[in-house]
Amino acid sequence: MLERRWERRLLCADLVQIEWRDQAGKTQNTTALLEDISRSGACLQLDFPVPVKALISMRHGRKMLEGSVSYCAYHDIGYFVGVTFTAKQRWSQRVFRPKHLMDPARLDGASDANSEKNCE
Repeated sequence: MLERRWERRLLCADLVQIEWRDQAGKTQNTTALLEDISRSGACLQLDFPVPVKALISMRHGRKMLEGSVSYCAYHDIGYFVGVTFTAKQRWSQRVFRPKHLMDPARLDGASDANSEKNCE
């Protein structure tokens, strides 16, 4: 699959709390698995879908990032939800450092962006 991102994503595995409003306006919240992250967005794995364009808050401890859902697709083991952070929100390791954070470009034998996890 063609990689369309302009920023490198870092692979990670950590639990985050997410919150959004459903189409009826009711607040929903759950725990999600943070799969990968970059300055401008993240990929989350959930057991159920989140509507595209929904505004979403992602909490990790006392830190919070906000964004909107850019895609939601079911793949074998769950729903993968892409989140684009708002213009005022950018992730950095100073904001929070997920557990098991790994840069695929630093792996032995990693040759290019194709070694990154494609979440779409």
